[in-house]
Amino acid sequence: SRLAYFLDLQGPCLPGDTACSSGLVAVHLAAEAIATGQCDRAFAGAVHLNLRLTNFEAFDALGALAPGGRCRAFSSDADGFVPSEGCGFVLLRPLADALRDGDTVYGLIRGSAINNDGRTNGLTAPNPAAQRSVITRAWQAGHIDPETISYIETHGTGTQLGDPVEIEAHIPEAAINYV
Repeated sequence: SRLAYFLDLQGPCLPGDTACSSGLVAVHLAAEAIATGQCDRAFAGAVHLNLRLTNFEAFDALGALAPGGRCRAFSSDADGFVPSEGCGFVLLRPLADALRDGDTVYGLIRGSAINNDGRTNGLTAPNPAAQRSVITRAWQAGHIDPETISYIETHGTGTQLGDPVEIEAHIPEAAINYV
């Protein structure tokens, strides 16, 4: 709201906390607001600050923190993650508008979807059915054939429990037998 006030922006403005997916959810909601005509451009982003020692203590008690201070997501040596701080924001607008105005286009959102995992095997383990469902809906929303995908960016918990579940959820059903 402070950014909207400072820049005199109008349209939807809302905070959200969805843990690790806050930035992606913000981008999804911003793209949806543009697509439905609620606004003609939108800022979307997320910030993470490590402000409370109790968070580190809780993750340590779960065995989720990498004891060596290095995350090895999707490795046989994966032993946890390393919390960090960060901030990222993007300005979204319709492609036709950006091209008309000569803006540099860094990416194109063809489809997105959001959901919640519901019950899982634990904090570091996604629900594969929920993950696969939301990914499939994003492919469908963007009219994307999953067999044409050559690059996948994932969450990667850096744990022996969560990483295999995460990557399996991202592999198209038809390709499971080939992995």
